[in-house]
Amino acid sequence: MEMTEFSLLFPSGHNTGDSPRISAETIEQLELDLLFQLKNSPLEEMFTTSPDVIKYRQDVFADMEECPEIGETLTKVVPVLYDIEELRRLASGTAASGGDTESYLFSLTEIELYTSCMSILHKGLSSCRDKVKSAAFRALCDRITELTESDYYRDLNEKLNALTQRVRDIKSVTIGVNLDAQLRPSYAGVLSINSRPFKSGEVIEKILRLNFKNDENTCIAQLTPFIKGQSENQQYATTHAFYTAIGDVFKSSVHSWRKLVSGYVLENTDFLLGILPEVEFVVKASRIISALRARRIALCRPDVRPMDEQALSFKSLANPVVALRIDDEIVTNDLEFDENAGIYVLTGPNRGGKSVITCALGQAVAFCMLGMPVPAESAVISPCDGIFAHFPTGSEDTIDKGRLGEECARLEEIFDSATRHSLVLLDESLSSTGSFEASYIASEVLTGFAVLGCHVLFSTHLHELAAQVDSINEESAARGGVRVDNLVAGISEGKRSFRILRQRPDGKSYAHDIAEKYNLSLSQILGKIGGRNDNSDETR
Repeated sequence: MEMTEFSLLFPSGHNTGDSPRISAETIEQLELDLLFQLKNSPLEEMFTTSPDVIKYRQDVFADMEECPEIGETLTKVVPVLYDIEELRRLASGTAASGGDTESYLFSLTEIELYTSCMSILHKGLSSCRDKVKSAAFRALCDRITELTESDYYRDLNEKLNALTQRVRDIKSVTIGVNLDAQLRPSYAGVLSINSRPFKSGEVIEKILRLNFKNDENTCIAQLTPFIKGQSENQQYATTHAFYTAIGDVFKSSVHSWRKLVSGYVLENTDFLLGILPEVEFVVKASRIISALRARRIALCRPDVRPMDEQALSFKSLANPVVALRIDDEIVTNDLEFDENAGIYVLTGPNRGGKSVITCALGQAVAFCMLGMPVPAESAVISPCDGIFAHFPTGSEDTIDKGRLGEECARLEEIFDSATRHSLVLLDESLSSTGSFEASYIASEVLTGFAVLGCHVLFSTHLHELAAQVDSINEESAARGGVRVDNLVAGISEGKRSFRILRQRPDGKSYAHDIAEKYNLSLSQILGKIGGRNDNSDETR
C-alpha cells in the first residue's frame, strides 16, 4: 500500500463517496456531537454506507480494544501533529517573506517534530505489532518499523543531532557597524557567531579593570531589548537585516536542508498529517467504547447486511448517551423491524422512555455506520442512505409560519430527501397544535412514509394516532407500502418501567397515570374536597 493512500477508515483503493445523508442538525439532535467533540473535521464526514468499509473499521476498533497501547500511542502523537501543522502555517508566511534563516530553523524544528512523532509511534506500536489483526494497523506498524529501522533514518537522526547542536550552541553574534558622517549606521555585517552570551557592563568598570582581552563578552553598557521602542516597521526592518546577515553564514546549510526535507520527510511521513482527523476520530471513538465497557453496557459487533435487505433489529438496545450521563441502572429494550412493522408508532406516559429509545435507535445505527460496536447484546443492521430526525427544537422560525408551520416545513424537507433506505426518527412531532389536527396530519405523514417504504420510529403523545394504525395499513397496502405497528412505553404497578413493548396501547390507563401524577384523579379530588359539597341543613 502506498502510504499516500493509507487510511485508518477506508480500505486501500476504496471510493469514499458513499457517505449517507446525516446532517449536523441530526447529529446534534442525537447528541453525538457532545459525545465525540471532534475538532479537526465534522462527524458527518465519518459515516459510510459500505459494509466493506464498516468491517474494515470494526477490525480497527477491535485492535484498539485488544491493544490499549495503540490508543495511548495515538493520543501522544496527536499534539505533535498539531505542532507540525502550526509550524507549517508559520513557515509558509516566512517563505513568502523570503526569510532564509527562519526557514532553516523552521525546517530544523520540523525534522525534530517528525523524528519525535516516529519515535512515539515506533515505541508504542512495536509492542503490539504481532497482535494486531486489522489491515490498517498492520500496514501502519510495518511502515513505521520500516522507516525507523532503516539506515537512512539513522543517518537522518545523526545529521539532525549535529545540526541541532550547531544551532543550539549559538548564544550570540558579534556585529560590525559602519557609521556615516552624521554617525548614523550605514552598513552592518556579522563578525562572529559565539557560543557564549554577552553580559551587561559599565564603562567605568571595564576601564578600571583594564583587562579587555579576557572580557570580550562583557559589554561596556547595559544590555537592552533588541527592538525596544521600535515601531512595527522598524522591528521588521531590524529583524530582516539581522536574519539576512545570519543567512549568509548558513546559506549552504539552508539549501541542503531544504532538499532533505522535501526529499525525505515529506515523502515518507507526510501521510500522518493527512490522517490527523482520522486519528482524532478513532481515539475519541475508542474512549467512548472504553467508557461504555466500564459502565457495563453490552457492546456487540453488528451483523451488517446489504442496504436492500433493510434489516434492522436489536436485542437489549441501550442509549449510550444516557448510559454515560447517569449512574442509575440502564434499562435496555429489544426492537425489531420486520415484515409486519417497517414503521412503529410509540406511545406511552410522559417521561416513560419514548425519547430515550428513539434516540437510542438513531445512535445505534450511527455507531454501526461509523464502524463502531453497537450498544446492544446483538444487532442486525443494514446501513441506511440517510438518518433524518424531527425532534423538538429551540428554533424560533415562527414569525411567518407559526410553530406548526415550522414543524410541517421540517417534515416536508424530510420527504424531499428520504428514500426507502432511510431511517426517520420523529419525537413528539406536531405537538404544537390540538390533538385532532395533529392526529390527522400525523396519519397523513405516516401513510406517506409507509408508501415510501422507509423505517420510521414515531414517538408521540397522540394516542389517537395509535388507534388509526389499521386504517393507515389499509391505505399503505393498497399502494404497495410497508406495515405500521404499535409500541408502548410500559407501566408496572403504577410506575414507569421504561420497557418498550410491542402491543396496542391503552390510552385511558396513561391518561389516568398522568392524572394521578398531578393529584387530579377523581378519587384524589374527592379526597381533597371532603365534605365541602355537603348540602345538609347544618352547613347552610
